[in-house]
Amino acid sequence: MSVLTARQRMGKKKFISPEDTAFGGKVSHDDPDIERVRRGHLNDMENILPFFVIGFLYVFVNPAPFLAVNLYRLFTAARVVHTIVYTVVVIPQPSRAIAFFVGYTITVYMGLQVIFKFL
Repeated sequence: MSVLTARQRMGKKKFISPEDTAFGGKVSHDDPDIERVRRGHLNDMENILPFFVIGFLYVFVNPAPFLAVNLYRLFTAARVVHTIVYTVVVIPQPSRAIAFFVGYTITVYMGLQVIFKFL
């Protein structure tokens, strides 16, 4: 995502800091395309990092391997689709919402399994 943000900034010559304009361009904090990529990056961090922690703890629940592997795969696919439809090829809703809620539901399911196992 940081590469996509940099690509947008370089392509439009709109940078966040004055020192970045040394070779041309201007400082801008409000370009809609750049902000969309930044929001997508933030959304990835807000959802993928918690999944890593919960996914790691989920292993200790000793889930069925088939279920666990497919939950990890489905989460990954949902996040890739979400990122693409949010930042690369903007597709109208509900595509982004569906991709988000698939990943979110998996994270919640795994989290609840961890909580119930160790209560």
